[in-house]
Amino acid sequence: MDIIKVLQQELNIGYKQAEAAVQLIDEGNTIPFIARYRKEATGSLDDTVLRALDERLRYLRNLEEKKEQVLSSIREQEKLTPELEAQITAAMTLVALEDLYRPYRPKRRTRAMIAKERGLEPLADLIWMQRVTEPVEQLAAAYVSAEKEVPTAQDAVAGAMDILAERLSDDADHRTYIRKQTMEKGMVVSAAKEEEAQSVYEMYYHYEEPVKRCAGHRVLALNRGEKEKVLTVKIQAPEEEILRYLEKKTIVRDNPYTTPILQAAVKDSYDRLIAPSIEREVRNELTEKAEDGAIKVFGKNLQQLLMQPPIAGQVVLGWDPAFRTGCKLAVVDATGKVLDTKVIYPTAPQNKVEESKRILKQMIRKYGISLISVGNGTASRESEQVIVELLKEIPERVQYVIVNEAGASVYSASKLAAEEFPQFDVGQRSAASIARRLQDPLAELVKIDPKSIGVGQYQHDMNQKHLSEALQGVVEDCVNRVGVDLNTASASLLEYIAGISKTIAKNIVAYREENGAFTDRKQLLKVAKLGPKAFEQCAGFLRISGGKNPLDGTSVHPESYEAALALLKKLGRGPEEIRKGGLKGIGKTVRDYKKLAAELGIGEPTLRDIVAEFEKPARDPREEMPRPILRTDVLEMKDLTPGMILKGTVRNVIDFGAFVDIGVHQDGLVHISQMTEKYIKHPMEVVSVGDIVEVKVLSVDQAKKRIALTMKI
Repeated sequence: MDIIKVLQQELNIGYKQAEAAVQLIDEGNTIPFIARYRKEATGSLDDTVLRALDERLRYLRNLEEKKEQVLSSIREQEKLTPELEAQITAAMTLVALEDLYRPYRPKRRTRAMIAKERGLEPLADLIWMQRVTEPVEQLAAAYVSAEKEVPTAQDAVAGAMDILAERLSDDADHRTYIRKQTMEKGMVVSAAKEEEAQSVYEMYYHYEEPVKRCAGHRVLALNRGEKEKVLTVKIQAPEEEILRYLEKKTIVRDNPYTTPILQAAVKDSYDRLIAPSIEREVRNELTEKAEDGAIKVFGKNLQQLLMQPPIAGQVVLGWDPAFRTGCKLAVVDATGKVLDTKVIYPTAPQNKVEESKRILKQMIRKYGISLISVGNGTASRESEQVIVELLKEIPERVQYVIVNEAGASVYSASKLAAEEFPQFDVGQRSAASIARRLQDPLAELVKIDPKSIGVGQYQHDMNQKHLSEALQGVVEDCVNRVGVDLNTASASLLEYIAGISKTIAKNIVAYREENGAFTDRKQLLKVAKLGPKAFEQCAGFLRISGGKNPLDGTSVHPESYEAALALLKKLGRGPEEIRKGGLKGIGKTVRDYKKLAAELGIGEPTLRDIVAEFEKPARDPREEMPRPILRTDVLEMKDLTPGMILKGTVRNVIDFGAFVDIGVHQDGLVHISQMTEKYIKHPMEVVSVGDIVEVKVLSVDQAKKRIALTMKI
């Protein structure tokens, strides 16, 4: 198999692009580095395409390795024919390969094996050839043997039928056809083991849907219901059609003696050997596709969440709401340093509202707090009520934001949080995290396992290794796209930079603490275990503001410094201008990028990147994202009426719609059918996590705490 050609066709890219990307990956380069600094080689493939290529490359190489193992195994059995070898070599999936290997795979003792041991294969062959001219029971009499445990002619025929059933089951063409028919014409059917009112699985109690139309989120819901022993789930295949196909392929001539036996063997083969196996394979394929889709949605949601713009330059009060144990507060300055922590009890059962307000007023005056970041968990509704009352009573202009606190408790109980805040308890750490995730979502959220951030669906039911790998890739791409300040970044943030492992990240922080701030990117080479290859991968993503070399504060890679300085000279500008806010509008002065790139000895994409960086040094791509809605008043669910138009923040996007925070503690659902007048396959074609959208209230169900919204205004 020409793997490069397969990648080219599947990803719809050039052959040379695929070849260059594979070579760069094989040389140990990271995806962010290839995407950003090897555009000439790959034809500017982005990180999304490169990650898809990397995943498929691993699959196809694993397939080739398995083919070698299969060929070797069949060769050892001396059963490899040129035709079989050609079929195995041409197999494009692991399923197709498994079908071909099935007859030769070492099996546990089957009924067919036992029948062969009893010498019944010649009888099976006679039936198979369909040239018998007398009743098969008469022929079978010759195979009766007490010694071989074949007491009667009927037992001999039954043994021969077991051999024929397995032969039919092991035929790769049969399995391919049956699998395809089951996928095309089969039905997914589920029923309740015991019906229970108000169950989340109620819609699946008497449910059936064509296999090919079963949406990913329904597949995952059915799997979970089955796992929790609430549902039984089956695949109903077009059995009559399949049996007719098998009979047509098996019974080549009408023989009154063999036809009934072959028909019975076909039925037994399908019922006992083929159907259960194909059902498992179809269920696995549906699950894999559903998981892949859910992982893509989760990854996109996570990316949008991580790329939310930071709210810089403000002193923030983090508020972790609770009832019995009190609300934990943490004041965080503009640099993320925790200045103070407190616990107040404005909620039930203590209800110390006035005392809590007095403490809050003192803190706002003392620290100049301008923003309150409130977690959206338990007691957040009640906390919000207190905050709104407070804001009406004070002269200072303070706003608040409801922040998704998913993962804050996971972080606050972690070893990392204990190392970062050894003097704080779990609640205080959580409040600090809630404040910081508003100031710099990316820097704070990288400390939490991506699976705990709460922007997915059915994440606990899928392949955890695959999910973790995909989400780690998303975080890595986001961190490298933004870049980090080498002198302030935490080890948690640094470990996502291309080429930097957890150990190297800790070593960078240790070097910084021991030797003071980095003043030059080259100093990275003095960090323990950070060699030339790691430096090549990470240097461009690590910024030094106020260092010796102004280029160290940009995303220009050190390997391009010579060309960058030559460019400045040609334009009659100096490096110090970069430090003073950049060289505005220099892109317009470059008339011929191709010619200038050749003169500087670099590629045109690299030149364009350098010019863009000079115009706006260390540009933060998050600046283009929508900012969170800052509030000063509160709505309650009872205040909502159909027809009301509100602004809201998209909190989560799933296959069938999006959940939008409209400031009433309960997120409303915009169903996919209510997003746009146009036909769309997925909500992500219209919205992303963090988007600010205008919605109209369709209906409010107080009892079930459900709000239906529409974006068709």
